[in-house]
Amino acid sequence: MALYRLEKDGRELRIHENADELRSNLAEYIADLSEASIKERGTFAVALSGGSLITLMGKLCEAPYIKTVDWAKWHIFWADERVVAKSHADSNYKLAKDGLFAKVPVIYSHVHSINDTVSAERAAEDYEFVIRQLVRTRVINVSEINDCPKFDLVLLGMGPDGHVASLFPNHSVLSEKLPWVTFITDSPKPPPERITFTFPVINSASNVALVVTGGGKAEAAHLAIDDIGPDHPKLPARMVQPTQGKLVWFLDFAAASKLDSASFWE
Repeated sequence: MALYRLEKDGRELRIHENADELRSNLAEYIADLSEASIKERGTFAVALSGGSLITLMGKLCEAPYIKTVDWAKWHIFWADERVVAKSHADSNYKLAKDGLFAKVPVIYSHVHSINDTVSAERAAEDYEFVIRQLVRTRVINVSEINDCPKFDLVLLGMGPDGHVASLFPNHSVLSEKLPWVTFITDSPKPPPERITFTFPVINSASNVALVVTGGGKAEAAHLAIDDIGPDHPKLPARMVQPTQGKLVWFLDFAAASKLDSASFWE
């Protein structure tokens, strides 16, 4: 269980004493959503990011989850991806394959990676086409209030600058409204070419989890979560606001150390 569970402005904050406790709680959360989604509609459509997120999902590869999760019903996507070869060290696909897929019985035809042989612009177009086809067949649900895909779960990390997916502070793609998937060629951190879900897609999900660890991200967590007033720039992580879904922040003690609510557990 989380060390502390707080409700703040419609968001749930789960504050954990350490990263290992967070890993345990995150695995239970994902497994419970998987079970509920498969029971309701026969499949579980989940979108991942890269970075430390895959490592923090690691307990899904252990007992009991490796046997109790219905891995064959998972359809796996990426909320963002670097436009590099799948075998490249910077590939989010490779990170997830090495850290997760190779250890659990997923069906590889259900692992929906980008086309890594084309430009970033074409890769984004191709990926959106794939998602649209799977919305038509209801592998991915559709939002009741717009035509966006309604993923069962979008799992995101957050950078020290407050970026999520490949949506970076002050970048023009933050305001994209029409595409489901867009691209950038000028990422402030390498590699420069990436594809990313837009905010309308992220915020149409049934569930969104933001998973953040380490004191180096504490200031960004404070700016993303707390009531900071109009004088501060709006970080991308603060723009994660599911329209009808539920947002849960998973933080360790260090990442939560600058939250205004930190006084609750002192």
